[in-house]
Amino acid sequence: MTVMCDATWCATYYHSGITGERFLMIDFVLIVSGVLLGMTITITVGILRKLKRAGEEYQKAKDAFSDIILSFDKQLERESKRLELVAYKLEASSSRNGMVSTKVSQIEKDLVSLKSKIDDALVYKEQAVTSLSDLDKKLRDIVASQESVSAKVAEIESKISKPMHVPEPKIDAVIPIRRDRALSPLTETELAALEYLASEGPKTAPEIRWKIRLSREHTARLMKKLYEAGYLERDQSKIPFKYSAKKELEKVLKKTSDNTAVTSKDNA
Repeated sequence: MTVMCDATWCATYYHSGITGERFLMIDFVLIVSGVLLGMTITITVGILRKLKRAGEEYQKAKDAFSDIILSFDKQLERESKRLELVAYKLEASSSRNGMVSTKVSQIEKDLVSLKSKIDDALVYKEQAVTSLSDLDKKLRDIVASQESVSAKVAEIESKISKPMHVPEPKIDAVIPIRRDRALSPLTETELAALEYLASEGPKTAPEIRWKIRLSREHTARLMKKLYEAGYLERDQSKIPFKYSAKKELEKVLKKTSDNTAVTSKDNA
């Protein structure tokens, strides 16, 4: 049976006019193609692993970049699957000797395209790192500003807590004085919101809204204003944010409340 097959193959080989040198050339091309394919897959897998680790680091750094990294990983995964498909097609078409050169050329084009996309991805990663650095700087500036405001509030409180030698007025006050100098810039609505937070503890803007009877948009703007002015602290771990009165503010409000009570008692 083997002899018949060899004879058939020899006859076919003879009649087709294909020389041994032709087969050697085709085998060489296939070997080169296989080596290139192996190198390509190895390089691609290495790059994919590095980029995946970079994606995990950015995910830990800031959630804001999670969608970008995820999209980036998916794009690279699609390119990897595309390369695997090209490899499969190359293996399937290895028996078609006349199409080897075309397939190798197509692989080279795909490699050039993949390299271009990977270069773009690396540039995008550098831009993401720069954006993260800028965000970190802004956060540091915000923290520094908040500390500055806290220091100013503490300074105001220390000035207020000092005894003042003011002669007692001879005329009784008709309306009790409720405001401290630190609270004098505030409106009645703002003061009511601060007193509510000082007495009830941390609250969200929708919860405060029912107390001060403002619209949702007005309440949100009011709380943001008081927070930026340094009267409040804000928990940004979840949405909606929770606002709470600063310890210094609670002391000022308590002192003002005590003074109001004393004044009311004297008037009585």
